[in-house]
Amino acid sequence: MKTNDYVKYMTQTLVKYADQPKDERRRIREERKQAKASFWYRWFGILPYIFYIEVKKRRKR
Repeated sequence: MKTNDYVKYMTQTLVKYADQPKDERRRIREERKQAKASFWYRWFGILPYIFYIEVKKRRKR
């Protein structure tokens, strides 16, 4: 990718972002947060995540 292409892409992305209403940007940001996997699952996998959830449940009781 040439420098000129990169500058063009970045400019288009920035303009597209700036043209969105503030409410829509906030909504999109919240949707991305909800879709993201939790820290424990992303870094350690499913088994430690399950163990963590079980320990957390037992502490609440």
